Amino acid sequence: MRLHEFILTHREQILIEWETFAGTCAPASNTMDVEALRDHAKEMLMVIAADLKTDEGDFQRSEKSKGRAPDTDESGLTPAEKHGSGRAASGFTVLQIVAEYRALRASVLRLWTRECGELRSADIEDLTRFNEAVDQLLAESVGEFTEEVENAKEMFLGILGHDLRNPLGAIYTSAKLMHDSKEVKEPHRTLTLRITECAMRATQLVGDLLDFTRSRLGGGIPIDRAEINLRKVVNDVVDEIMAAHPEQKVEVETGEEQIGHWDAARISQALTNLVGNAVEHAPPGTTVRVELGGDEKDVAIMIHNRGTAIPADQMDGIFNPMKLSAASQKPSAEGPTGSLGLGLYIAERIVHAHGGRIEVESSKARGTTFTVHLPRGD
Repeated sequence: MRLHEFILTHREQILIEWETFAGTCAPASNTMDVEALRDHAKEMLMVIAADLKTDEGDFQRSEKSKGRAPDTDESGLTPAEKHGSGRAASGFTVLQIVAEYRALRASVLRLWTRECGELRSADIEDLTRFNEAVDQLLAESVGEFTEEVENAKEMFLGILGHDLRNPLGAIYTSAKLMHDSKEVKEPHRTLTLRITECAMRATQLVGDLLDFTRSRLGGGIPIDRAEINLRKVVNDVVDEIMAAHPEQKVEVETGEEQIGHWDAARISQALTNLVGNAVEHAPPGTTVRVELGGDEKDVAIMIHNRGTAIPADQMDGIFNPMKLSAASQKPSAEGPTGSLGLGLYIAERIVHAHGGRIEVESSKARGTTFTVHLPRGD
C-alpha cells in the first residue's frame, strides 16, 4: 500500500495518536477538548496525502526546498499556518509545536512500516517526500506561530505603555504642584523635585515604548509637519540637557536660522535621545559638540563626543531596538531612555519618517559622531 493510501485509510488511527500526544503538552492542553487537541491535524494529513499522490517535478521540488507554502484558502492561511496560529492562542510553546510534528512523523512511519512489512523502492520515494511534506508543514506552523506571539507581545507592550501614562501623569502633576507650592519646606521640597524628575523620565520611557510598539506593528511613527526654525529646536534641546547635566560641558554652534517643515516635537524627541546619549557616554572633562548647518534642500545636525569608540562589527546594528552598543554596556539610569536601548532606534525612526537619515562615524582617534540629515520638506 502506497503511503498516501495508507494515510487516507488509517487517518482516524493517526489522529488518535496525534490527539494523545497533544494532550501531554501541558499546561496548555489541560483544558482542551478533543476538537481543540486535534486542531487542523485532519486537514494537514489530507495535504500530505495529496502531496504524495501528485507527481513532483524539479520545479515543485525546488519550491518546496525553499519553504514556499502551497495555495491557501479564503482566509489566506494554509491548514498548517492555522494550526500554528491556534497553538499560539492556546498557549503552546514553539518546542511543543515541533514535538507535535515529530510525534506525527513517528506515528505515521511506525504504523505504515508495520502494515507494509518490507519497504520497496517506490516506498523509499514516498518516505522522502513524506519527510519533505512534514518539514514544509512544520515551517508554516512555526512561522505563523512566531508571528502571532511577536504581535501579541508588542500589542501587550503598547497597551501597558498606554495604561501607564495616566498614573504617571498624575504623579508628575501632583509632585510639581507640591514643589511649586510655597508651603512645602525642605527636605520635602527636594523630595518632591526628585519625584517630579523621575516621573518625567518614566513618562519619556513610556513614550519611547509606545513609539517602538507602533513602529513594529507597521503603523510607523506619526509626524505633523509645520514650518519651524530648527535652530530654536536645537538650542532648546541643548539647554534642557545642560540643565539636567550641569557637570557636562556642551558646546553648540547653530549659525544662521534653518527654516523648514518638520514636526518640532518629534525632532526635539530625536535630538534629546541623540544628545542625551552623547552626554551620557562622554568621558569626564571632555566636551560634547552640537553643530547645525545646511543648504537649500537639507539641514545637518552633528552630535559629537569623545566617548569609547563603537566597534566596527556593531555599527550595522546600532539602531536596532533593544541593542546596546559597546559604549553603552553600562547605561545610566539617569539617561533619557534608561536601559531599554530604545533611544537610538526611536531617533532613527523619527528621522526616517521625515525622509532623512542618520550617519554614524566612530573611532578611537576622532570619537563618535552622529549626523542627522533632514530634507527641509514642502
